[in-house]
Amino acid sequence: MDGQISSSDAFTETWAEPQTAALPQAELDRLTDALIAALKTVYDPEIPVDIYELGLIYKVDLSDDKDVLIDMTLTAPGCPVAGEMPGWIEDAVMKVEGIKSARANLVFDPPWDSSKMSDEAKLALNMF
Repeated sequence: MDGQISSSDAFTETWAEPQTAALPQAELDRLTDALIAALKTVYDPEIPVDIYELGLIYKVDLSDDKDVLIDMTLTAPGCPVAGEMPGWIEDAVMKVEGIKSARANLVFDPPWDSSKMSDEAKLALNMF
């Protein structure tokens, strides 16, 4: 075929079909709520607000196999618990029924600032 890629109707139809998740929506909703609740049990020891409301959680990916990958940050790169907090998050997430594995990755881009905090966190810290 001289290095050219051809497409067949069967191949095109496969890509046009909607992709469905292996997790039913009810299970995905349950896990989402449980993961948020678990993340809200972890606190920055210097700030009396949980890491979820502080806006330290940037992304949570849940695979169909119930593996969780979290991108998180810190209020400051020199945070004294930088080495420990990812483990606290992984431990909290592993308490959610059905979760197979959890990994928390520290990221610093974009840098955290107080605009990432929820209204609840701002109220708790009297930042209005």
